[in-house]
Amino acid sequence: MKAVIQRVKKASVTIDNKIFSSIGTGMLILFCVEKEDKEEYLDWFASKVAALRFFEDENGKMNKSIQDIGGEILVVSQFTLAADCKKGTRPSFDNAQKPEIAKSMYENFVDKLKNSGLTVKTGVFAAMMEVSLVNDGPVTFVLSK
Repeated sequence: MKAVIQRVKKASVTIDNKIFSSIGTGMLILFCVEKEDKEEYLDWFASKVAALRFFEDENGKMNKSIQDIGGEILVVSQFTLAADCKKGTRPSFDNAQKPEIAKSMYENFVDKLKNSGLTVKTGVFAAMMEVSLVNDGPVTFVLSK
């Protein structure tokens, strides 16, 4: 399981030239499920995201979580994070989870975030999406389990 988490001033997902979802201040999460991932990893991921202190306090230190600032989260499925680029020049996606399992785990991850009281919006699993963002900082972290 991998996620790229970006602190954003705003972010949106556009599908077929229409904005599907958008957020203001918060985080954009590109989320990937790999073959060896287990359902129980989702609890760890969701609690880590909710508590991760990477928003600045009044002293400019990264001391505030998404909950502390009342920010929003945009979660986008991103199977390409499972890419293996070690051999040749064409990435291998053999480590990506089967779509039906990955979709279920992606939806469960989103539900766990929502159940913790966070405002969460999404893209559409397996859709061709345009993701726009204004990165704040820029601040970007990679989270993996």
